[in-house]
Amino acid sequence: MYAIAVHGGAGNWSHTPRQSALLGVERAAEAGRRILEQDGSAVDAVTEAVRIFEDDPLFNAGTGSVLNLDGDAEMDAGIMVGRGLRTGNVAALRRVRNPILVARKVMEMTDHVLLGGNGALRFARAVGFADHDPVTTQRRESWRRRRDDLEAKQGDDRLAALHAMLSTGPRDDDMGTVGAVALDRQGDLAAGTSTGGVTLKLPGRIGDSAFPGAGNYATTHAAVSATGRGELMMRFLTAKVICEDIWNGHPAHTAVERVLREMRKSVGEDVGVIALDSEGDLGIHHLTPAMPHAWGREGSPAIEVRMSA
Repeated sequence: MYAIAVHGGAGNWSHTPRQSALLGVERAAEAGRRILEQDGSAVDAVTEAVRIFEDDPLFNAGTGSVLNLDGDAEMDAGIMVGRGLRTGNVAALRRVRNPILVARKVMEMTDHVLLGGNGALRFARAVGFADHDPVTTQRRESWRRRRDDLEAKQGDDRLAALHAMLSTGPRDDDMGTVGAVALDRQGDLAAGTSTGGVTLKLPGRIGDSAFPGAGNYATTHAAVSATGRGELMMRFLTAKVICEDIWNGHPAHTAVERVLREMRKSVGEDVGVIALDSEGDLGIHHLTPAMPHAWGREGSPAIEVRMSA
């Protein structure tokens, strides 16, 4: 059998049309499902689903990524295949259309796991990815508002004001990371995750999406994509812990609920995850107000779509 699940980011989603978000996750899930239905691979399915998100300016990934303190879009993405634990990741990547495609090239064309910054951009250009400005008018306007708020509040201590703003958790225009997990008919699992990060983040800040085991991970037993405040997933190794729980015999839905419960107690609750095991069972859970997501399985007539788990 095959199965796929996608998420459009954990957060508030209070200032974004929710119907548009639901249509977006449905499109991404359906694009991946079509590949699986035609006996395509799990990695092809998650790649295409995440690419759909990256091309939709509603979501915080690819075109539509939020901007850092300097007003630039620095994007992170990761992809992983369970069989062989193969993975490719890019961090603080600028001026490409689809970071997930560059991450996949890192996995397939190099013996590296992670490329960042200017090196990642040089690699992207070398393998044929054209220059693309992912900054939208909406994100630029949001950045100006946030920057003006910061300057108005900073007084004599700019760093303290910035720290306060970055530590407040999800904000109305920060919808979090996007991602997908898939199981194909050959029994292979894969996960893909992509993000623009956090508005007004310090230049060079890298989140969890590009770190295997934190925001993205796949084994022969499970695949996981996480979303929320990346620093929490990096401290907890959220995706790896969930995969280990599933490997130890816990159902996917039990594993994600247990791990997020432990995260709430130890590091914080700005987090959401989707997980899929080798039997096609799903685990979807979040501790934020909303997380648009969708899933489909072989034999199901339609994609299921939800704003909250």
